[in-house]
Amino acid sequence: MTSKTNPETFKLVQELPRHEVVFALELVPDTRRFVFGGSDFKVYELDLAAGGGETFEARELGSHHSYVTGIALASGAAVSGSYDGRLIWWDLESGTQRRSVEAHTRWIRGVEAARDGTTIASVADDMVCRLWDATTGEQLLELHDQTEDRPPQSPPLLLACAFTPDGRHLATAEKGGRVVVWDVASGRSVVALHSLGMDRWGTGQRRPSRGAVRSLAFSPDGQRLAVGGIGKINNVDSLDGNARVEIFDWRQGERTHVFLDDKVKGLVERLEFPPNGDWLIAAGGDNAGFLLLLDLDSNAILAQQRVPMHIHDTSFDAAAGLLVAAGFGKIAVFQKKG
Repeated sequence: MTSKTNPETFKLVQELPRHEVVFALELVPDTRRFVFGGSDFKVYELDLAAGGGETFEARELGSHHSYVTGIALASGAAVSGSYDGRLIWWDLESGTQRRSVEAHTRWIRGVEAARDGTTIASVADDMVCRLWDATTGEQLLELHDQTEDRPPQSPPLLLACAFTPDGRHLATAEKGGRVVVWDVASGRSVVALHSLGMDRWGTGQRRPSRGAVRSLAFSPDGQRLAVGGIGKINNVDSLDGNARVEIFDWRQGERTHVFLDDKVKGLVERLEFPPNGDWLIAAGGDNAGFLLLLDLDSNAILAQQRVPMHIHDTSFDAAAGLLVAAGFGKIAVFQKKG
């Protein structure tokens, strides 16, 4: 049996100040480079091996017309998604733009790549998930969840997506707590799950911006699906609600775990499993930030760390023991000891 990684050996080793809110970040495999973007509409690349302390130079790859809210890496390119509805392919070697695609009619909320690098998925406020050929940019499929089985007063916004490790299935999550798992080859829905413990606060213009499911992750064996968000919100302006994670055996349609702690407040913006899948990284925040390590065997929080900013995204390289977190005015670098 693979020994359990000890998450308590993770330590904050570097804080990189930024002028913008960093919404999306992705590590380039087998390097200390990462690509990121945020509220200044731009996409950057940074090499941690090239700087020291807080001194570093980020290479600007280009820009969108609005917030950059998703980044995925595939076929030697970084694919960024934005509130402008576009997906842009950036060549990681030359730093130039390969192509731009008008992908959605409303805000793009998430961009993910299949592990084999062949397919890109994007989700947006138009309630459509689209699959793209990562090499050519050709649209492969549109996934529409046309259902009456939606919680009352649920605003129809798709906020997150995730591939299974084998790339055969894709999960999408909407604000109201409905999660659908799709067969990638056929474009057919396989199962619908309901994460009704997530608060869906909001009316009128503010409805899209608060609460509900914000993150998804499949376990390495593809059997478990983690869903992250927030519990009941007491004060929406400070995101005063308990961070919430639910785990499903999605093939059986059963919820197997619920992680909820009244000492941990805010949205769970990002979920990641390590390679052995026996614990789970959950990151997010309220006005501040948190990094949680959740043990699935004991259904308990293994470790909890306050972070100096609300975390919007993380990228984890288990082989290098490197975790990079993106957030409000800062990028935080964590390193596993030993």
